[in-house]
Amino acid sequence: MFIGRKKELSALRGQFASFKKTAVLVYGKRRIGKSTLIQEAAQGFDGTVISHLCSKTTYKGNLDLLCRSVCVSLGLPSASFATIFDLFDFLKAQGRRILLVIDEYQYFKQSSRDTSIDSYMQILIDSLPENIKIVLCGSYISIMKELLTESNPLFGRFTLTLRLEEFDYYEAALFYPELAEQDKIAFYAVFGGSPYVLSAIDAGKSLSENITALLINQNSLLRTYIENVMLSEIQQTFDVRVFEVIGNGKRRYSEIVAALGNGDNGLLDKQLKNLIAMDSLAKLAPVNRPDDKKRQFYEIKDNLMRFYFSYVFGNDSLISKFGEEYFFRTYIKKSLATFISYRFEGMAQQYFMRLVRGGRLEGVLDVGSYWYDDKANRTNGQFDCVLKMADGYDFYEVKYYASPMQEAECRREEEQVRKLAELDCRKVGFLCSSGFAFAGGAYTLLAARDLYAPGL
Repeated sequence: MFIGRKKELSALRGQFASFKKTAVLVYGKRRIGKSTLIQEAAQGFDGTVISHLCSKTTYKGNLDLLCRSVCVSLGLPSASFATIFDLFDFLKAQGRRILLVIDEYQYFKQSSRDTSIDSYMQILIDSLPENIKIVLCGSYISIMKELLTESNPLFGRFTLTLRLEEFDYYEAALFYPELAEQDKIAFYAVFGGSPYVLSAIDAGKSLSENITALLINQNSLLRTYIENVMLSEIQQTFDVRVFEVIGNGKRRYSEIVAALGNGDNGLLDKQLKNLIAMDSLAKLAPVNRPDDKKRQFYEIKDNLMRFYFSYVFGNDSLISKFGEEYFFRTYIKKSLATFISYRFEGMAQQYFMRLVRGGRLEGVLDVGSYWYDDKANRTNGQFDCVLKMADGYDFYEVKYYASPMQEAECRREEEQVRKLAELDCRKVGFLCSSGFAFAGGAYTLLAARDLYAPGL
């Protein structure tokens, strides 16, 4: 069953149904659902669909394999072509509507040291007849993004470009709709929003059982996925300890440098920029100080990767000694609620962004965190869910609790916010996963059920 991606699916179907020139670019991290999305959109295509997966081989090898895919899909005897231009001339001569999907295009592109493959593709797209549509798809984000730069031959050639991101908390919950809202929060905090990962979850088992079976076991499905798929490109070039350091709370540049112990020679800055380009890390800043470099911090974008580097990475010897269940009870269970609570703050931001995108909340200029310096008390800190408005900020205290939040605590929290003179505070609201033990009154109160309201 196909889940989510309604907007992207509609856009692709529109391209495939068009009788105009069509060249589509789809890219995103591995196992994010690119191929599945294309296959779903192509089901209604009035013609022949040719799906080809490129390989890590030579240009000639990729061309031969592409020729084979074409012949098999068209039901014709095997044939070879000297150039890719000859192959496309052959396709044009078929006199039928053809949708050609070239998956993992980066391997084809990399089979030549220069930009010749992109140049070939540019010539082919420029001369595409209306009966042939082409989709280029790839998972190496930094390489695929090169196709969109002005210096690349393919710049401006695509009629549609889709960058697929992980599902947010709301879309991820479509994979386990029967769970209670509190459990949906916990599952997303640990497993994130990759469709491949979400499909592996057994919603009939508890969170601890899924963690033990899918992440702690050294031969488990998701351990294999993380270590052999998600980290494969990263390990070739970068120091994976960067993820371990960030995953364990060292998020500012100076903290990362100190934790790695390599000194600040500029290499780390370059690595971090590349990892951001690869969609592995995110560089964030408070909404009230977007240009303050001292307040900028780094995050692992993927929740699953965060969990892996916070708890599992480097602990294989302990897991082997004591077993998966003991490792969970001893090294994860006690701090799991805290881990989830930090992810819940990000979910709160996603909720407000959903409201803005859906036209349910107006006047919001930005959503994020807020940094303050309390000079009177010589303290500083950060609020993790703030809406920037034209006339000030709306502050939301986010709590991942097992029981409803009490009115007295809300009042104390509000007093702490209001007494900070530097805050340009319009109002204070609260989001508690287990709801509240009192009526709202002057406060905006949000519970987990609000985050998962139908049609959000």
